[in-house]
Amino acid sequence: MKRCGLILGILALGLIFCLPARAVDLKLSGVYYAGGLYLDKTTVKKGAASDGPSTAFYFQRLRTHAELVVAPGLSLITRFDVMERSWGAPRATPGTALDTMSAGTRAENENIAFDWAYLHYKSPVGQWRAGYLNDGAWGTVFMDTSTPRGKMAWSWNRPNWMYTIQIVKMAENSRTALNPRTAADLDGDKYCTAFRYSWKNAEAGILIGLGRDAARKPAPDSYKGLYNNVMPFARVRLGPVKLQTEVIYFIGKLRDYEDDAAKTDVQLSAWSGWIDATADFGRFYAGGTVAYVAGDDPGTADKAEGDALRNNGGRDWNPCLIMWNEELTYWAGNVNGYADGAATARQSGPMYNAWFFQLRGGVRPCEGLDIAAVVSYANADKKPTAAWLYNDYGYEVDLTAMVKITDNLSYMLGAGYLFTGKYYKGASDFNTVRDNYLLLSKLTLTF
Repeated sequence: MKRCGLILGILALGLIFCLPARAVDLKLSGVYYAGGLYLDKTTVKKGAASDGPSTAFYFQRLRTHAELVVAPGLSLITRFDVMERSWGAPRATPGTALDTMSAGTRAENENIAFDWAYLHYKSPVGQWRAGYLNDGAWGTVFMDTSTPRGKMAWSWNRPNWMYTIQIVKMAENSRTALNPRTAADLDGDKYCTAFRYSWKNAEAGILIGLGRDAARKPAPDSYKGLYNNVMPFARVRLGPVKLQTEVIYFIGKLRDYEDDAAKTDVQLSAWSGWIDATADFGRFYAGGTVAYVAGDDPGTADKAEGDALRNNGGRDWNPCLIMWNEELTYWAGNVNGYADGAATARQSGPMYNAWFFQLRGGVRPCEGLDIAAVVSYANADKKPTAAWLYNDYGYEVDLTAMVKITDNLSYMLGAGYLFTGKYYKGASDFNTVRDNYLLLSKLTLTF
């Protein structure tokens, strides 16, 4: 399978690189934001030695897209982040671990980090893309984690439908000048095909993927993973109401041991999904969301009903200001509760092991002003250990106001209050928890 994918990639790259090139145009676009936040407590523990102080700081990021149009239908596309940092804070220690949702390290993103660099060719037989480009986003925003990865993709686009085939390199562990491996075939790869069809006021599609992870094939782990995922979605507009839904199912072997007699294989069978509705009446709007991500049952050692790495709500989806908000996690870190062994009650993105319910409403009292209120509740699908006591994550109330200053400049004020649930007590009723709140302001410029 890997050999066939490599041959297909070489043919695609050959087709692209054989084209004559002449730079004719450069297109730039991007987003800059600067914000400030105050978080009352950096944990939800109460009366503990590690309950955590409050925190308050400013942060910013400049993200720029650049497209070099070499010839009609042929482009070189890049994306880079500049000065993604907290104002005046200590700089990240240089290392090699990639930053969240980036092709660069945290230290590189604090200066400048390139995430994308790929060719896009619109040929008579479809569109070709090859290089580092966006991966992990499909259908609705639910379960999307947009991450730059090495990828080769072909798609056939028509006015009402699209079909694509993609090969993605998740991890390269072959021997290279910088990686002196003594074994072969230790890579992580993903193959997928997807179809999307659009008609009046609606669209629907399905993605089918195959993942293979052989990074832990050598001893002492001695296992590999092979699994499929199916991701159908649909969107429809009925008058003022917009509906969207998506379901994700993973099935296969999460751990397939080389020596079946020594250890038991782990079967993967994990579900997630959501349905979201918004009714927009112009000056007023209202909506609701129900989302589910399966958790793993600690009592079934040979089955993985949940998998936080692969089956989660996605880092692109931020349903609340505190609960499972990726921006809060990135800038302020995890907001933890108590632990039981290796399991920690953690309030950080993305959503995992949860039933989530949300009601929201908003008003636009004048042009350029949007005021919204959101009430959310979440409950754990599974208790992470046999000794864990409660499932209740708690309630959250969020209030936001968005002011459109110009067509390209907006300002947001937000406040979120988490009524912390008993889930964060972990395995003891003697552990006490506290509520938490967040204040946020953010200035955003698009160009």
